[in-house]
Amino acid sequence: MITNQNLFHKSKTLPVDKFFEKALYDKNNGYYSTKLPFGGTGDFLTAPGISSLFSEMIGIWLVSTWKNLGEPKKINIVELGPGNGNLTKILIKVFRNFPEFNKAVNMFLYEKSKLLRNLQKKNIKNTKIKWVKNFKNISGGPVIFFGNEFYDAIPIKQFFRKNKFIYEKYYSLNKKNKIVEIYKKASVNNIVNIKKYKTIRKLNFIEFPKLGLEELNKIVKKISQLNGGILLIDYGYLKSLNKDTLQSVKHHKKNKLLDNIGDADITSLVNFELLNEYFIKNKLKVKNIVTQKFFLKRMGILERANIISKKMSFSEKTDLYLRLKRLLDIKLMGELFKVIFAYKFKNDNFVGFK
Repeated sequence: MITNQNLFHKSKTLPVDKFFEKALYDKNNGYYSTKLPFGGTGDFLTAPGISSLFSEMIGIWLVSTWKNLGEPKKINIVELGPGNGNLTKILIKVFRNFPEFNKAVNMFLYEKSKLLRNLQKKNIKNTKIKWVKNFKNISGGPVIFFGNEFYDAIPIKQFFRKNKFIYEKYYSLNKKNKIVEIYKKASVNNIVNIKKYKTIRKLNFIEFPKLGLEELNKIVKKISQLNGGILLIDYGYLKSLNKDTLQSVKHHKKNKLLDNIGDADITSLVNFELLNEYFIKNKLKVKNIVTQKFFLKRMGILERANIISKKMSFSEKTDLYLRLKRLLDIKLMGELFKVIFAYKFKNDNFVGFK
């Protein structure tokens, strides 16, 4: 748990993104620095933890993308926010089935949390895997970045419009040591950044992923240098919303946003319309944004499930298809999660999007 004094140690007020960045990533007390959040004993499950078939489909997609890029002798793959490393573990197995690709691939893991980095190193025993804090030394071939539930965990800014003015939401401590919301006129710099994007500039309530776009700037720069692309899978929406999407989860249940700070996960829904506009502004092409259900079915997840289920007992089959239902059902993850692929390459016949 992180105390209010720790949160406001150096500043009496914090904008929403800086407040939640401290709550999640403070080196000593932040959520991702002190907790292992995944699985039944943690706070949430991600798709790789629900079914290894999800990770298999990502592996097949990466091999297919390499083929689409002309089967270069070297390809760089970067997983963004690898969690407990389960996805990468399955990828390694998939890649072994494609010797030429396996020979060509260099795999990098980009992880902010020291605790999770150590967990990943215990979980993944492979000398080809390298952990990186930046992308400077990635070179010598095209690069494919991919992240599953990476972008939603990057804190966002929040603004609202009133009487032609834009105000930014901050948090502060009152005299009773309680966290309260306060509002300040937005800085000129923030207003200029918001007005760059048609998708959000006229909203009355604006969620702006300043820190997220800063991360993407580094990624886009590397893609522009080397060719390649970025695949993001996350829960979010296709048309900009006029509402607050911040949410908190603890022990697989909703948690009040300002309760259990540092001991509960905090995320926001991803604005895919804004991501699309951002990538196009940065001279990348973007495939049609599709749902997770669409993408996984196009990748052949049901056919793969049918093949492996033939050797399973009834209870194993039941478990397999219940897990698939969670990934694909429109009332569960199937349509809530979206898939976007932005890229710099002449050929655009990438699988999974049509």
